[in-house]
Amino acid sequence: MKIITTLAALSLFTAVSFGASAAQLITNDQAQNLQPMGVINVSGVNGVSMDIRQKLSDKADSMGAKSYRVIEAHNDGAYHATAEIYQ
Repeated sequence: MKIITTLAALSLFTAVSFGASAAQLITNDQAQNLQPMGVINVSGVNGVSMDIRQKLSDKADSMGAKSYRVIEAHNDGAYHATAEIYQ
């Protein structure tokens, strides 16, 4: 019985981890062969650059994108960034 429970738990965990995908940050070179699907912006993010990347990834995910490329970013007390998103 323990083996069946363990296998079921592992199967569920694997399905959840494979089902969760985050949009990936890509370079200009990587974006050359991709079709853009729009532009996203995030602003007012306090913290480190990884925080802005996470916000961009989350927003790209919510729009169905698989990747994004930062096209503009600055920090005037809080981060602001604009990214192009790709399917």
